[in-house]
Amino acid sequence: MSGWIKGACGLAVLLGLAAPLVASLAVPAAAQTRWVMATPYAENFHTLNIRQFVADVEKATEGRLTIQLHANASLLPMAQIKRGVQTGQVQLGEILLSAYSNEDPFFEVDGVPFLAWTWPQAEALNTATEPYVRARLERQGLTLLYVVHWDAQGFYAKTEIRSLADLRGTRFRAYNNVTARMAELMGATPVTVQAAEVSQAFATNVIQSMFTSAQTGVNVTAWDFTRYWYNVGGMRTRNAVFANTRAMQALDAPSRAALLAAAATAATRGKEMAKAAEVAMGDRLRSQGMQLPPPSETMMAELKAIGETQTAEWVQRAGPEGVEMLARYRAAAP
Repeated sequence: MSGWIKGACGLAVLLGLAAPLVASLAVPAAAQTRWVMATPYAENFHTLNIRQFVADVEKATEGRLTIQLHANASLLPMAQIKRGVQTGQVQLGEILLSAYSNEDPFFEVDGVPFLAWTWPQAEALNTATEPYVRARLERQGLTLLYVVHWDAQGFYAKTEIRSLADLRGTRFRAYNNVTARMAELMGATPVTVQAAEVSQAFATNVIQSMFTSAQTGVNVTAWDFTRYWYNVGGMRTRNAVFANTRAMQALDAPSRAALLAAAATAATRGKEMAKAAEVAMGDRLRSQGMQLPPPSETMMAELKAIGETQTAEWVQRAGPEGVEMLARYRAAAP
């Protein structure tokens, strides 16, 4: 009898020890999802904003959703990022919208020169075009998370530019169809060169001038190969950050909400970062010995005439929706 009691007590002890283990096995561990994101740029304000966006997502989801960021086209070049997100090769991507102008005129409208060249105009154009851009991305299995403008654009050159005649015949860096067309209208020869290749292109005389932001000029150390930057405003093109829609739908509801909330914050933060960069990066160019003279009235008049031509060409390509959007923009633009 005593042996039976002893055995029963031992079994009870074993069952008691096993119970917490069984209970712990019955409760599933929190699932972790790991995403990959590709961006084409180095450490400019867009990338810094994305890094904070990633940190916000991971904090809000308590690590249930983590994002591995590959910047500076280290995983995919600009031309392949959108397709990479569509096919699920990566779950998140950032692109310069106007770099995809071959696909749809609405991707390039913010790059049309002097259509929206002040901050209030750029924001009005963004409001007018966002529904069209979002709908186009949705049809391709992509969810637009947020957009951020670049800072003002200007001309980089080795010698002074008094009028567009000084750019005639030069090999001019183009990064999308709109800047290529602008080069043609100026009498320059457009050469497509992405940001990561600019330094080498100048060093090998593939290009002799370019039109881009102060931020990009700092990123590529423009003072090594140019002496002048003329801030003409021009346009404030947009970078778009988007996700693979199926990957988003596979997230649990709290993680998806956290992602969207972080994106909204990134949009607001990015706007302020872009405005700050416009001043700070101009100062940085100056500190490196570059000259930043104001553009001449002749040059500005020539550029605005080119802008009117390119706006009319854009509307022709965009069709009825383009006419509709442009009317909305002009009614709201200051």
